Amino acid sequence: MTNLSVLYDAPGPRAKVRNALLAVLFIAALALVAWVTIDALNDKNQLDADKWDPFVSDSRVWSTYLWPGLQETLKAAFLSLLIALPLGAILGIGRLSDHWWIRRPCDVVVEFFRALPVLLLMLFANEAYFQWSNVERDDRALYAVVTALVLYNASVLAEIVRAGVKTLPTGQHDAARAIGMRKGQTMTIILLPQAVTAMLPAIVSQLVVIVKDTTLGGVMLGFPELLSNSRLVSTNYSNTIAAYTVGAVIFIVLNFLLTFFASWLEKKIRRGKRGTGATVTAAPGGPDPSAPSQLTATVAGGSAR
Repeated sequence: MTNLSVLYDAPGPRAKVRNALLAVLFIAALALVAWVTIDALNDKNQLDADKWDPFVSDSRVWSTYLWPGLQETLKAAFLSLLIALPLGAILGIGRLSDHWWIRRPCDVVVEFFRALPVLLLMLFANEAYFQWSNVERDDRALYAVVTALVLYNASVLAEIVRAGVKTLPTGQHDAARAIGMRKGQTMTIILLPQAVTAMLPAIVSQLVVIVKDTTLGGVMLGFPELLSNSRLVSTNYSNTIAAYTVGAVIFIVLNFLLTFFASWLEKKIRRGKRGTGATVTAAPGGPDPSAPSQLTATVAGGSAR
């Protein structure tokens, strides 16, 4: 019996042979490209062992370039997330407001800053700090990078928050209204805590984007982040491939740790909700409308149906 679904039909014998041939051709083409690339790098002596020696024999590579660059990257990413996360939550909740004078300004802010490239925001912010502030020259690049990342990512996080709340069953809101809770209480006590689990993967993905986007400040503003300092290692030690490879590995490890932590946190939250999400069973005669405790337990357990 063939395994069929709406989106995919199991391939027949001829299709399997064709897919296998295409896979072999793709692997062969990929191997050819890799061989040509490695051969070209080898001709320019970029794969020689001495190109990697500075990372082992010269501690200044780490103490002067890579470690300070990683610190600046983490500082900019941490400050950006620290400000963007609550600001995004406020904007997202504002877009769900019943009052147009709250909803419309939040809509304009989110749509405006979400439509602008982060690099353009960095350039505008840097010029603004130069023209109209007393920020020190050495700190101006950090301020511009953080400002741009906050404005853009707060707008994206606002949409994540709005979508996370919208995915919850309408019964959650109805049950909260039935026990007399105001909309603000419903949002902060009932809806947002449940939406956090659904939003967590998207929030972590945005954090990874923040970490990577700090490199834009190094390219255009001279912000001494990890990629910019890897470029200095490449210039001073004439080991372009080695320097950028080490920088890429550091970024990969950093983002992998963030993703691993988020997965662990999500599982822990889900386990906690399973442990406390039991619903109250109604009596044989049916639920008593005068007993709000049953409704409260149902809403708190996140399982209103």
